[in-house]
Amino acid sequence: MFEENSYKIKMSKTLDIFAKELNSLRTGRANASMLDLIKVDVYGQNMPINQLGTITTPEPRTINIQIWDLNNVALVDSAIKKSELGLNPQIDGQLIRLPVPDLSEERRLEMKKIVKSMGEKCKVSIRNIRREGNDDLKKLLKSKKISEDEEKNFEKLIQEYTDDNIKTIDEKVITKEKEIMTI
Repeated sequence: MFEENSYKIKMSKTLDIFAKELNSLRTGRANASMLDLIKVDVYGQNMPINQLGTITTPEPRTINIQIWDLNNVALVDSAIKKSELGLNPQIDGQLIRLPVPDLSEERRLEMKKIVKSMGEKCKVSIRNIRREGNDDLKKLLKSKKISEDEEKNFEKLIQEYTDDNIKTIDEKVITKEKEIMTI
């Protein structure tokens, strides 16, 4: 039998990943999730910064990272500098301060393009899941496990999930673009 829920779950996981990526983009306000995608090579593995220290945002334009192990301060510092966030860490013992500068108009427009491209990639993933579902339906129909009516109904359901998710992606992109362009 056909499990349409598995495709719904795959699509929702894709959306979750997209939302996390969007949150990690710098918009001019300090946000701890900006650091989520940065991995630091410590103890022989890549670890997120939040597993190496406490991240706080004491002011709208500052992120503080209190590193637990003094030996990791330089590693976290270099990982932040290598990232595409454009932040310049200031080290004070085991505390790393990240001043978040205002975004220039040029950088805002660049960020909008990045958001659009992330949205498009997510839509492609959603459509690939739809295609995978439709391919599975065709196989089930061919092997006579479902009827043509059932295939059509499931195809309709998968298309509805796809449309809903693409609409959600578009809304998230528009919201993020407004956030980026707000000074």
